Amino acid sequence: MVKQIAVFLENQEGRLSDCCKVLKQADVNLNSLSIADTKEFGIVRLITDDSEKALAALQKAGFLSTLVELVAIEVPNTAGALADELIALSESGVNIEYMYSYAGKDGHANIGFKTTTPDKAIAVLQAAGAKVL
Repeated sequence: MVKQIAVFLENQEGRLSDCCKVLKQADVNLNSLSIADTKEFGIVRLITDDSEKALAALQKAGFLSTLVELVAIEVPNTAGALADELIALSESGVNIEYMYSYAGKDGHANIGFKTTTPDKAIAVLQAAGAKVL
């Protein structure tokens, strides 16, 4: 499981910059950043090199933020590799709430996703031969 921080931000100029500035001042490195937005607010999803330190810094600065665990897999950079993993999950009844990729190594992408059944998802992925991070 990979720890992700979800940050609620008002959809106002400079709020994302303010959030990233807090992490910079706390000497926390961002490995991934994803934003889902509406007209009034956004949810920023972050994977960092130190989740606990990042969460503490953000909360101290007044950002409404929580820690969420994601299932994460390493996917080779080949056609259909992600589709194979998603097919295995779908056929086993694992629902994915949201998903995004982040930097991997050696020509691979890391894919993190939120599910209500992480233990089942991990078992299915391991049975399918996926590299679970």
